[in-house]
Amino acid sequence: MTKKRIDVLLHKFVPQHVLLTKEESQKLLQKYRIDVNDLPQMFEKDPVAIAIGAKEGDIVKIVRKSNTTVKFVDYYRYVKKEKV
Repeated sequence: MTKKRIDVLLHKFVPQHVLLTKEESQKLLQKYRIDVNDLPQMFEKDPVAIAIGAKEGDIVKIVRKSNTTVKFVDYYRYVKKEKV
């Protein structure tokens, strides 16, 4: 019996996730004058991280639709390995 794979990125409750380039990541950190460890974290084994190919050290931009006066809200996550 073959397992059916489900694309988590197509689920209506999963917002758009964008993997930032190294250059975009550096600009983000410089803009806010923060270190990568200051960002909230997501694990490398998170289903969305796996789906977009995020690895430890990457920064993921999450774009969520907003119901207020702005159209979209951007927020970021730092990808790290889960401690076993």
